[in-house]
Amino acid sequence: MIRQLVPARAQGAGIRTGLRWKLSAAIALVGALVAIALSLVVHNAARVSMLDNARDLADERVQIAQRNYEQSGRPNFYFPNIKIDDSSLPPALREKVRDGRRATFVSDRRRGGPDIWAAVPVKDGHVLSLHTGFTDRSTDILNDLDQALVIGSIAVVLGGSALGVLIGGQLSRRLRKAAAAANQVAKGESDVRVRDAIGGVVRDETDDLASAVDAMADTLQERLEAERRVTADIAHELRTPVTGLLTAAELLPPGRPTELVLDRAKAMRTLVEDVLEVARLDGASERAELQDIVLGEFVARRVAAKDPDVEVRVVHESMVTTDPRRLERVLFNLLANAARHGKPPIQVTVEGRVIRVRDHGPGFPGDLLAEGPSRFRTGSADRAGHGHGLGLTIAAGQARVLGARLTFRNVRPAGAPEHIPSEGAVAVLWLPEHAPTNTGSYPTMP
Repeated sequence: MIRQLVPARAQGAGIRTGLRWKLSAAIALVGALVAIALSLVVHNAARVSMLDNARDLADERVQIAQRNYEQSGRPNFYFPNIKIDDSSLPPALREKVRDGRRATFVSDRRRGGPDIWAAVPVKDGHVLSLHTGFTDRSTDILNDLDQALVIGSIAVVLGGSALGVLIGGQLSRRLRKAAAAANQVAKGESDVRVRDAIGGVVRDETDDLASAVDAMADTLQERLEAERRVTADIAHELRTPVTGLLTAAELLPPGRPTELVLDRAKAMRTLVEDVLEVARLDGASERAELQDIVLGEFVARRVAAKDPDVEVRVVHESMVTTDPRRLERVLFNLLANAARHGKPPIQVTVEGRVIRVRDHGPGFPGDLLAEGPSRFRTGSADRAGHGHGLGLTIAAGQARVLGARLTFRNVRPAGAPEHIPSEGAVAVLWLPEHAPTNTGSYPTMP
């Protein structure tokens, strides 16, 4: 039994993030990390350099004060904050001076900035020290430097983001073109080449991917063409002996054996003709012979001639430009499939450019719904009396030639879960609004 449906698009798909935004975010993140690291390094280096300069300046001042003190014998100093035997002198600095060494010391006790100490022993045993802080000017310089680093970091992040969008956008466009071309190849357009579609002068990994896809498509096309030729050749070679067998069977005397032979010979001839038709459709050389027809009237007349028991309902009439012979072939195959695998009543509904064929049987098997029509697969483990699986394959192929879309679904009560048996099967043929291209032009059908 051939009842299958092309898989529907996944529902509730997650949010898709474009490559350009991912690349932009990555560059912005890396830029931010680098900018922060460099800002910390520059800030610390500038702070250390200013502290070293401040310590050197304090050391020079305390030496000048030492010379003046030793020459005059009294604390006559030019600089403020210089004291003799300051009790608040840090212990670490006091220990160094006690050993007879001149030293400086930095303390971070002040909220406004570090304390800077410089001390030196004098000849009379006293300790001369200078206590000062980080100047406001130095603090302002650091603040201005930090502000400049923040602005520079923001500029780096924004520039990196813009660069990521630019680079990612170009790569994303090439990949989208490659994906579109690959989809065209998948739909049977064998003359499309992914490498030509993406274009570009600079060669990168995208070109390698496109070349690999083109090579794969060429190889697959060659294999499919070889299989199609073999199938067509076998079917063509079988046509003559099968025709002879049918002719010979018709000459047999009447009886039950003759009827069985004729039945099997006719079935074999139908199979050979169907295989030849599938081979022609696979070759993509079929062209629609266009005519203007009134769709509802056409369907009603053809169905009445084929099976008067089938109910035809025209909801909305329309004029279409299509190939009547191929449309009839699709319609009859759908009706034959419904009659063989479904249950009456069989109903045909025409609404504008849409034709629906419904039966009230068990519906389409789930695995066939998911994969679409497939030749020589009937959906039944027992193939005897269930067809050879080419009916819907031919219908789908003829629909492609017409530029139409053929879909299949099961009918279930509203809100019913999947395990509830279906109330029938529906095949829907969507004829295109515009006639297919690359076709012959024929006069209007009478």
